[in-house]
Order: sequence, then C-alpha cells, then structure tokens
Amino acid sequence: MFDGAARRVVSLWFPGLASDRALRARAALGPFALTIHQHNTNRIHCLNAAAERFGLHVGMAVSDARAFCPDLQSRTADPMADRRFLTGLRRWATRYCPWVGLEGNGLVLDITGSAHLFGGESGLIDSLRHRLTRAGLTVQIGLGDTRGGAWALAHYGGGMAQPGQPLAALGPLPVAALRLEAETVTALQRLGLRTIAQLEATARAPLARRFGPELLRRLDQALGREPEQISPDPDPPHYGVRISLPDPIGLEADVTAGTARLLERRCSKLAGHGTGARVLELTLRRVDQQAERVELRLARAMRDPARILPLFARCIGTVDSGFGIDQLRLEATQVEPLPTEQIGTGDAARADRLDDLITRIGTRIGIDNIRRFHPADSHIPEHGFTLVPAACSRPKPFSPPAHPRPLILFPPEPITATGPHPPQRFRWRRMQVDILRATGPERIAPEWWRDDPNWRSGIRDYWRIETMQGRRLWLFHTPQNPGWFVQGEFA
Repeated sequence: MFDGAARRVVSLWFPGLASDRALRARAALGPFALTIHQHNTNRIHCLNAAAERFGLHVGMAVSDARAFCPDLQSRTADPMADRRFLTGLRRWATRYCPWVGLEGNGLVLDITGSAHLFGGESGLIDSLRHRLTRAGLTVQIGLGDTRGGAWALAHYGGGMAQPGQPLAALGPLPVAALRLEAETVTALQRLGLRTIAQLEATARAPLARRFGPELLRRLDQALGREPEQISPDPDPPHYGVRISLPDPIGLEADVTAGTARLLERRCSKLAGHGTGARVLELTLRRVDQQAERVELRLARAMRDPARILPLFARCIGTVDSGFGIDQLRLEATQVEPLPTEQIGTGDAARADRLDDLITRIGTRIGIDNIRRFHPADSHIPEHGFTLVPAACSRPKPFSPPAHPRPLILFPPEPITATGPHPPQRFRWRRMQVDILRATGPERIAPEWWRDDPNWRSGIRDYWRIETMQGRRLWLFHTPQNPGWFVQGEFA
C-alpha cells in the first residue's frame, strides 16, 4: 500500500525494439530485418511489420527469408546498442515515476501515487503511448495491480485492469501470460487448462504435485496474493564536480590550486566506488561566458590526486584565461575498476613512474602514439612481435627463441652471391664486406596459412655473420628461388 492507495504497475513491451532503434538511425522503406549469426548461419533477429506480412519470423534463416521476400532489406544486429537504447528509455521513463526497472525488451513502472500528476491513469497511458509512438517505437502497454498482471496484459492483448479486480482482466488470457516455461504451458494445454481463469478454478494441490511450486507462485504473483518487487536499476555514478569562485582568477598557480581541490573531492568518490580515472576533463569558464577545456588521458587508471595534479601542469599552462576564470569543473569522463593494491617501493613504484612518463609524453604527441612491443606466437622474424598502445597494455614476458635474433630488422636487401654457403666477400650498402666467421644455417619455413608476399620465395636458411669490418649481420639464402639477402644486424 502507498499512503492508502492500491499499488498500480505499468508494463511497457517493445516487440520490435531492435528494428525500431535501427530504423530511427537510418530509415528504410519496405520490409526490413536485423540479422544475427547463430548456429553457423545468419538468422533474423528482429523485423518490422512490413516483413512480417510476407510470413517472415524471428529465427528464420536469411536465405529462406529472401526466397519469400526478395526485396528484404537487412542490417547486422547490435544487441549491445539495443541494451544501451533500452537503458536510455528507462531514464526517460522516470519522468512518470521514480520506480522504473528493465524487464526483457521492456520496462516496468510502479506508478502508485503519481498517476494524478498526468490526469489519472488513462492520461498517463495516453501520454506514454503518444510520446513513444512519435519517437518511432512500437509499444504495447499493460496496467494492473501487480507486476505479473501488467506484464500479462502488455504481452497478451494490452489494456487496463481495474483496481482490485485482477482476475476479471487476466482470466481470459492464455496460461502463457503467467511467464511460465514452454514445457509447462504445453502440459497445461494438454490437460485442457488453456486460460488463467480455468487454472484459477482448478484445485491447487494436484497442480502443485504435478508442476511444482513455480506454477502456483506465478499465478499468485499475477493475482496479487504474493508480492513481487520492482527493483529499479541505479543510475551510474556521476564523476563531475565543480567550484564557483567569488572573484575571477587568471594566474596558473591559482588554477592549479583550484584543480587540486577538485581532484581531492573527485578522487575520494572514485575510491568509494573502487574505480580510477582514465580520462579527466577540466572545464574552465571565463567571465565572458566562454570556456576552455583541458583533457588529460592517463596511461593507467588513477585516483591519487598527488600523482595526477603534476600531470595537469602542461595542460593548464596552455589555457587562455582571458579576463579571468570564475568557475572550474572537473569530470572523469572515462573510469575503470581499480581495486585496492598493496603499497610498495619495488616493481609497483617503477611501473607508476613509467605510467606517469607515458602520460606526460602523451600530452605532447598523443597518448595513442606511444606504443610498446608485445611478443607474438610466430617463428617468422618479422611476425614475432606486435605493436600495441602503451596506455592500453602492460608489459608481457618474453621468451627468447632458441637461436638469437638481431637487434635491428629491416626489409631484405639483396646481395650478389651464389651457392648455398655464405660468400667470403660481398658488397652491401656500397661497402665491401669480408666475412670472418659464419654460423648456421637455421632453416625457417613460411607459414602456409598466411599469405605473405615476402615469403613466396619459399624456405630460408639464415646465417649469423661476423665481418672483418666489425659488423655482425643476419643473412639468409632461399634455396627454392636461389638468392642471398641481408635482413638484420646484431648489436
């Protein structure tokens, strides 16, 4: 009960949520469907009413669908985008009541005590339907005393149940409206129990023995004999904080001091949620109502204000304060989980210093331009590593190969030589090279599953060469397509 008023629940079901969202972004005329790859084939994930009129349905193979409807337009489904869109609808629905939760491809609203703000329940339902239809969404709405009853009305006919009379509205609906498993629904239909009214009129004990407690629990929830909680999803934490100044400031030291105060407050909230900031945005509003924005991208998630503040130094120094700054706002626009760690002075401290260095360099050249080498599982020399952004990765242990590799690798450079053994003398880069010692060969075969134009000449026999001029080179010979090449130089 809510201040003496009976509980009232609204259920919103969007049967074509995915296709409606896609068509809002880019309209399409005629039959349209979203496809998803399942069981080694592309199947229909969601479709519009025009496609349904051709006999198409969810789960149908796309190849079969095109046989029925050659003009079918399709795009790839994006379930994550659909979920984000539904989350946005949940936030929008809080204009009608504070208790809004997600329920499959729909929403559930506890409008107890708030319907009078919209002219009663009929006015609230009309407002919901009008706004959602105008937004291009197909919606079915149910209203009842319980969450289960509202869900049943939304999915199986729609409509409103009068307060205190759930069975009158739910009785004609099929038993599937009780949110039962498909096997249970089939078994009830075989017994001749096809509607909720027939199920309610049946003795409870035999039903409990045959189908277990779940059937009666769903029936009691729909009819209001057993409560069912509506748990609204909490709004994500907001990591923005601001400070308004009584007098404008313009000195770099004053801006730094104000940023330090904001960092203290923001980092304490980050610590409370067990997160750290990866991207921070500092907005400085000037007295002329213009704003200067400074973005700091960190190499690692942080929440230590003493470490973050010096990293802002160069960014703050480039700010044009104009006639003065009267408001500072700091927001963590990207956060990541950051569990509590043991404080130490060993490897962890060295890693922190490296992350700070990457951040400082990143403010100058762009943090995505700083990359590190990661070992790759390949015996091909030029494929034995990958370049990844340093800010989005951590160092990986490297297991050296059985044979040493040169410090410098470059594209193969041909030299004039014949035979399977290294020449005693050759010219390379306009220099005369005399071989003092040769070690090898190390045979490397190309990876047949990778189409690499540089390895179409076949296998290679690599030699480590020490020259009389002091250079240590890496040569290889291609016996299948005879030729000699220099590819690297050792330290």
